[in-house]
Amino acid sequence: MAKCFSFLLLCAIIVRINSSPKGAAPPNYIFIVADDLGWNDVGFRNPEMRTPNLDHLAHEGVILNSSYVQPVCSPSRNCFMSGYFPYRTGLQDGVITVEQPKFLPLNFTTLPEELNQLGYVSHMVGKWHLGYCNWNYTPTYRGFESFLGYYSGQEDYYTHYRSTDTFQYKGLDFRMDKVPLKTCRDEYSTHVFAERAIDIIRSHKQNKPLFLYLPFQSVHAPLQVPGEYEEKCSHIQDVQRRIFCGMVNALDEAVGNITDALVETGLMENLLMVFTTDNGGPTYIAANNLPLRGAKTTLWEGGTKGTAFIYSKNLLKKKGYLNTEMMHAVDWYPTLIQIAGGDLSKIIDRDGVGQEDMLVNGGPSKREGFVYNFYSGERNASAIRYGHLKLIEGSPGKYNDWTPLPKIGQEPSVMEQDEDFPPYMLFNISSDPTEHFDLSAKYPELVEEMKVKLEEWRKRGVPAQDPPNDPKSNPANFGGVWSPGWCK
Repeated sequence: MAKCFSFLLLCAIIVRINSSPKGAAPPNYIFIVADDLGWNDVGFRNPEMRTPNLDHLAHEGVILNSSYVQPVCSPSRNCFMSGYFPYRTGLQDGVITVEQPKFLPLNFTTLPEELNQLGYVSHMVGKWHLGYCNWNYTPTYRGFESFLGYYSGQEDYYTHYRSTDTFQYKGLDFRMDKVPLKTCRDEYSTHVFAERAIDIIRSHKQNKPLFLYLPFQSVHAPLQVPGEYEEKCSHIQDVQRRIFCGMVNALDEAVGNITDALVETGLMENLLMVFTTDNGGPTYIAANNLPLRGAKTTLWEGGTKGTAFIYSKNLLKKKGYLNTEMMHAVDWYPTLIQIAGGDLSKIIDRDGVGQEDMLVNGGPSKREGFVYNFYSGERNASAIRYGHLKLIEGSPGKYNDWTPLPKIGQEPSVMEQDEDFPPYMLFNISSDPTEHFDLSAKYPELVEEMKVKLEEWRKRGVPAQDPPNDPKSNPANFGGVWSPGWCK
């Protein structure tokens, strides 16, 4: 495959070098995010899926069976990059649209910025989705030495163009660093991202620790994949599910190729790999979250419990098992800093907690509970977890069934509608992980206790960013490319 971005790889890499506070060499990190991957969309849970590389890494590492994310993508990426729940940064109410002047505020120091202070070289490949209307909100201004990818979401895998509904705009959303990347047309994004990641790995100077953030476009809609991958899923009759399976297989192949490069270069000897989805799978498209209830966008476990694992050849003292301890997306920020030898006392205000002991040693989680989300505006719903209990206030959202494979364009069933729910629902997630039994009527005293905790957490929030879509975003103003420069 032609290297569509090779003309831009002459940029010099400049980084400040610091020694690890612990004295030992800090580990290299590769943080892989799959977009919209469902709970039951990997081979180590579902033999229908073709994921041999992910299966191997998961089985040889640690499968995280209670790793939580946000119901949709921008809020989860907010968690990874800031260590704060999105209701504390103003990003709680859904994704950042490509026409919206909405962003992760600049007063929040990002994970790569913190790691750079420890001597890391940080690179990003893939989907940003944390705001781009001003250059200051974009990856190379927020700690990344280089960036190949796109700012928004739901673009074509081959043309890399993004269209909108509000203003009927269409433009390219693909670039290397700040430069629009127009030479990748007709190249499948999964292949482009893997190739770029491998180039970074092979060119990395090993006297400096590497942080490679790799949020793939896969397997978000639109459902597109080269035919060879769809053919590997010919055992699946439903065409949309078959294409989706092929997309997962292409992602798996990319991870395998990247892993090979890590081994060839020796970086694998001192490396921690994180693999996680950004939210539950959209069952209303082609994903599968069984046996969990609900889908992407909902506060059910199917929208918020994410497929995740870690892998390391040498760093994990306990591995090859299923870890059921509680982990949240906000914990990756302090945990990676902690493992690298950083001082967590400098980031004590964050919602994340350092989980080094849990991940490396198999110890207990440092987390007692977390906020699923606090929605504001029209939805006005929330959910929290504390210990075994989960409290849902208001409607969890549409798609409330345990549905594996609805058809494209099919109207939601009655159970999938945004129903009238009681004001509060209570579930014991340890004994009822599939959320079949609402305990609120049976244990009203527990509901009241959980409501107190909910209000304590809610008080820490900030108003949601909710700016209207702005016609100044029109890519026609920037040579047909979705570009920064239209907001302060």
